[in-house]
Amino acid sequence: MAITLNNGFKMPIIGLGVWRMEGKEIRDLITNSIKLGYRHFDCAADYKNEAEVGEALAEAFKTGLVKREDLFITTKLWNSDHGHVVEACKDSLKKLQLDYLDLYLVHFPVATRHTGVGATGSALDEDGVLDIDTTISLETTWHAMEDLVSLGLARSIGISNYDIFLTRDCLAYSKVKPAVNQIETHPYFQRDSLVKFCQKHGICVTAHTPLGGAVANTEWFGTVSVLDDPVLKGLAEKYKKTVAQIALRWGIQRNTVVIPKSSKVERLKENFEVFDFELSKEDMVLLKELDRNYRTNQPAKFWGINLYA
Repeated sequence: MAITLNNGFKMPIIGLGVWRMEGKEIRDLITNSIKLGYRHFDCAADYKNEAEVGEALAEAFKTGLVKREDLFITTKLWNSDHGHVVEACKDSLKKLQLDYLDLYLVHFPVATRHTGVGATGSALDEDGVLDIDTTISLETTWHAMEDLVSLGLARSIGISNYDIFLTRDCLAYSKVKPAVNQIETHPYFQRDSLVKFCQKHGICVTAHTPLGGAVANTEWFGTVSVLDDPVLKGLAEKYKKTVAQIALRWGIQRNTVVIPKSSKVERLKENFEVFDFELSKEDMVLLKELDRNYRTNQPAKFWGINLYA
């Protein structure tokens, strides 16, 4: 099942996010996920594992497990490389061992002090606050992103963690419209206005953290997991599915792409088995009432500044 982007390319509606995965684990993970049917992988320079992902993909192509044209590979421009877009994209392509990306995203709508192409540093100033570069506008960054399309380095380009105001601006100054806005959204953080604004203007919404970050974000940020919600647990019993499958199915029925992450093969399999049932209209309404406007991904912990304030 796929969503057709505004440029005609198709994006599988479920993918695998590879944040916080390392070394041999990621190679086995990608091989296993391809065998299970995954064809969409969400990467980022900042995840610091593009080289390992590249090795796994190269092995999959070499052994005939899958063809390059059957996969949809996303990666992202880090904040410190806003002034070096083409170089950063080429660096990611080299690490991933690919000739082109299916999708390249601006990871966050902020430029920070350059720390070397692909170095993905988050340089802090003397006060321990993210060192934001005020000389590079998001418009400048976007026009450099557009060059990637004409150079054949990226088939589609998009944005990530953009609100309505920034998305509207991007639509106004772009020659190549953003194909995707990747944002945190899950039953506790539904962001209905932003999702509908993007969809109205032909921008596909990808839900990162579609399970609310679960245990990982609880450990990192001390957040509450949506998977512990009694309403979701009740629906899981009703449909004879896992709580995660209910949350993912909810995302899919909103016409958003979902990219859950898991390092466990049984969870990978479960997360992919969301096409054999449908939540009723009544249950979609029930889930709509769970919204708490509750963000679980909090980079302020590392940056000394709340960019969402």
